[in-house]
Amino acid sequence: MQKVDIGFQTSPNKRFEILQKNKELLFVALALAVGGGIALCPAPLGVTSQAWNLFAIFVSTIIGIILKPAPMGVVSIFGLTVAILTNTLTFADAFSGFSNDVVWLVVFSFFVARGFISTGLGNRMAYKVMSLLGKNSLGLGYGLIATDLFLAPTIPSVTARAGGVIFPILKSLANVFTGKSHDPKMGSFLTLCAFQGSAITSAMFLTSMAGNPLIAQFAKDNGVNLTWGGWALASIVPGLLSLIIVPYCIYKIAPPTVRKTPHAREMALEKLSSMGPMSFKEWTMLGIFGLLIALWVLGPVINLKATVAAMIGLAIMLVTGILRWKDVLEEHGAWDTFIWFATLITLASFLNKFGLTTWFSQWIVGHVTGFEWTAGFLVVGLVYFYSHYFFASNVAHIGAMYAPLLIVSIALGTPPELAALVLAFFSSLFGGLTHYGSGPAPILFGSGYVGIGQWWKIGAIASVLNILIWVFVGGAWWKIIGLW
Repeated sequence: MQKVDIGFQTSPNKRFEILQKNKELLFVALALAVGGGIALCPAPLGVTSQAWNLFAIFVSTIIGIILKPAPMGVVSIFGLTVAILTNTLTFADAFSGFSNDVVWLVVFSFFVARGFISTGLGNRMAYKVMSLLGKNSLGLGYGLIATDLFLAPTIPSVTARAGGVIFPILKSLANVFTGKSHDPKMGSFLTLCAFQGSAITSAMFLTSMAGNPLIAQFAKDNGVNLTWGGWALASIVPGLLSLIIVPYCIYKIAPPTVRKTPHAREMALEKLSSMGPMSFKEWTMLGIFGLLIALWVLGPVINLKATVAAMIGLAIMLVTGILRWKDVLEEHGAWDTFIWFATLITLASFLNKFGLTTWFSQWIVGHVTGFEWTAGFLVVGLVYFYSHYFFASNVAHIGAMYAPLLIVSIALGTPPELAALVLAFFSSLFGGLTHYGSGPAPILFGSGYVGIGQWWKIGAIASVLNILIWVFVGGAWWKIIGLW
């Protein structure tokens, strides 16, 4: 007997859509339930209801971003809307993060990368890197990190360094391998290497991250003098070891499809030959690139912010025709990142302004008093490191927690210079935890090569590796040079 389709059967594609929709609704419900549960709990003693409500909104937003029932920009705007509707933030407060200079530096870095790619200079530089280091994929990852390390002492903005210099080369390399070798995982591997490398290089020099001079000032206020040479000497052994081990572990955990590229050098040289001499636009872009690096290096001396330098670069690119206004408008990754990163900057900064981070620091102080200094300082360091999940800026985290935790560390009996330096190193290393916790994070994550789950997984693994290296190997090195 012939079966009659009476309309009750559902196609596999339709069932998948229904399951996917149910999954998204479940994730929304979970994010709202956690945030609502926190908000309904009484605020701890010393925490205002406004701060506690904002904490609930922040946690709910982060859960929503991780689970992704909707694009990150949508989740972020939803969180901001709830903050306004509940009178937790005013409208002006809620959008204050959209004028943050780091947020705009992130956006401008996307445009710099587009200029590299549209002129062909990015491909030329990528092939040049391949001709020197292209025997295997790991070599390319180390090449990007070596470039970052070379620039780190002279460019005090890690966002400008990783976003304006490393990111365009990375993106061009990824595009080459995706197109020629059909390796979509190469972009993921290089992105993770560059990001984790930037967190390590930022920890290695007093001038390699914008928050480091602030740390030196906080340390000086508490009787500890941190010099450029002393900082570099203390960081050199654990720093170089981290730069070797962490990328290798990424290579093992999240490897590219193409690992050995024995013919990459020959192919790169052929491509460079076929490209011929540099075009006028390439020379123009190279000149703009050189100007940007010079301005980022001299910025602290001439009192020019890295963001303003990037604006100058963008203006020149528009005037010279390197980019058209249409190109700026069509850089969707930049504007999407602008929305969600500015929102998280806002929520995190007001957690600090409302006193929640200060309360948390004092709570830690109260719970480690009486510990033997090694155990107490380890607890302080770990809390300082992993509390970065609740910050969208290294500098904001430093401003909120570095000084009080340094004071309690010294009070526990920790050698002052050791305490100041270890907390200083952690102040850069914890930037590798999330896709929003430091300036380079939203730029590199916004490229789309790495999923959020893998990003957080690698961030957690790298954090453990870095802590082990800097505490144990670093500890032995610091004993040798007399820090404790």
